[in-house]
Amino acid sequence: MHNPKRLYELLIDYCSSNAVIDQVFIGLVWTLCRNSAHNGAGLAMSPGLPTRTLPWSGTLSGMALTDIAAWILEWEPYKATVAMAAINSCINSRPLPDSIGLANISEYPNLAVFDYFLPDLQGKNVVVIGRYPGIERYEQQMRLTILEKQPIAADLPDSACEFLLPQADWVFLTASSITNKTFPRLAELAGNAKTVLMGPTVPWLPQLHEFGIDYLAGVEVNDVETLQQTVAQGGGVKIFGSGLRYRIADLNPNQSMSWLKQQIADCAAERSRLSAAMEAWYSAGNSSRFPDYALLERVNIRLSRLDSSYKPLWDQFSTV
Repeated sequence: MHNPKRLYELLIDYCSSNAVIDQVFIGLVWTLCRNSAHNGAGLAMSPGLPTRTLPWSGTLSGMALTDIAAWILEWEPYKATVAMAAINSCINSRPLPDSIGLANISEYPNLAVFDYFLPDLQGKNVVVIGRYPGIERYEQQMRLTILEKQPIAADLPDSACEFLLPQADWVFLTASSITNKTFPRLAELAGNAKTVLMGPTVPWLPQLHEFGIDYLAGVEVNDVETLQQTVAQGGGVKIFGSGLRYRIADLNPNQSMSWLKQQIADCAAERSRLSAAMEAWYSAGNSSRFPDYALLERVNIRLSRLDSSYKPLWDQFSTV
C-alpha cells in the first residue's frame, strides 16, 4: 500500500508555477477555479454542506495558486474543495494526455463514461461509488451496486465498500473521493477490479496508475465562459454539453510511461529555463536571492517525483 499522503504531494507538485487565483465560484454542485496562467480552469465537486462561516470568502482572487493548492491536505471540506479545483486549473493549463473524447449526444451525457464501457460491463459485478442521475438505466445489463454517503432507493451506505469492493469486477470511483480523503482506502479495496476514476474532479495525473487506477474518465474544458455561467447558476449534470465533455485515458503501463516521459521532458525544460535565468541574475551582480528561487525548488521536487514514477515502468519494460 502506498503512503496515503503521496497522492496529495503529487497533486501539489503540479502547481509548480507563479500563477495566481483569478476567480473562484462555489456553486451548488461544482466549484470552479480559474487562474492567471493560460486561462487555466479546473473543477471539483462542492461539499454540499451549507455554511455561513467561510472566513476567507472574498479574499482568494490574487492569491498564489501554490498557497491555495496546499489546502488539499486540509480536512475542512470547503478549503479542500477549492484546493482541488485550483490544482485542476493548473493541470488543465498543460496539454491533456492521449485520450478519447466522448460526445455529449445521449439523453444522459453525464453517463457517457458508462455508455463507453458498457460492452465490457455486461453481466459483470459493477460497484459505483456515488449515485449518478439516471444510472438506474443499467440495472438490467449488469449486477449494479451503488454506494452513497446518503443512500436512496436501493443504494447501500458507503461503509459497505469494505465488503463489496474486493469482490467487484469493475469499480467506478468518483474523484471527489480525493478531496474527502477516502480515495487511498477505496483504491486499495478495489485492487482486484478494473477501476475507473471518473468525474469532473479527476486530475489528469499519470501516476494514478500506481494506485491501481486503470482508466481516468475526466473532462476537457472547451468553453470556460459557458461552463462558468452554468456552475455559478447551480448547474449539476447541465455542465455536460455546457462547456466540457468527458475524455477517457487508458493508464496501461505503456501509455503511462509515454505520458510521464513527456511530462519529464517538459519539467526538465522548465528547470533549464529557470536555472539559466538564475545564473544570469547572479552574473548581473545581484546579491539578493533569485526572485524565482522558490519556483525552481518546486520544479526540482516535481522532476524528482516524476523520475521516481518513471523508473519502475522503465525497469518493467527493460526486463521484458
